[in-house]
Amino acid sequence: MIFFFTGTDRDRARAAMNEAAQSAADKAGEIIRISDAHRVADLESALRGAGMFGGRRVVVLEGILSNDEMRELFIAQMPMLAKADEDIFLYEEKADAATRRTIEKYAETSEKFEGVKGEKRGNEVFALAAALRRGDKKALWVGYQRALVRDEAPEAIHGILFWGAKQALLASNTQRSRQLVAELAELPHEARRRGFELEYALEKYILGINKS
Repeated sequence: MIFFFTGTDRDRARAAMNEAAQSAADKAGEIIRISDAHRVADLESALRGAGMFGGRRVVVLEGILSNDEMRELFIAQMPMLAKADEDIFLYEEKADAATRRTIEKYAETSEKFEGVKGEKRGNEVFALAAALRRGDKKALWVGYQRALVRDEAPEAIHGILFWGAKQALLASNTQRSRQLVAELAELPHEARRRGFELEYALEKYILGINKS
């Protein structure tokens, strides 16, 4: 089944999605998280299912529709995913009307979370992204530790940072912004190759952040 979450209020949308995903995982077991920082092969593997001898899983997808290849793969598999036993939780901050209608056609539920006009957005998600853009190691480290205390999954925190890096690149196509995107895109793969938990790979990365 597919559960669709969208809207510009990332905090509320992600909190609702993660709560629902965790509730499903308490019954099913493993949570697999895929974002647009992953490779298409990672998404393909996640959507393929655990197979005959694997347990039921919960798959959480964030921002994948911004990657054309991932988007094409997911849209093509939606009819099958809608009938599958495994639960698929999808969050997209912005989806065009046609895409939203297509997803909602197959989604079990669809929830939209929009920020209130004029509302101050000084929350943890945007504070982390802003600290990354500034190269503020102290604020980034404190924000990261607070996110861990709130039981945010390292994969979700990485997704926030990758989103922040992409926003920096859109705002200013500089060598540093390009480097941030490239480094964060590679971080999960590098962690797996070296046998590191993503939580510790993120710690090492944050401690190595500088403004150059």
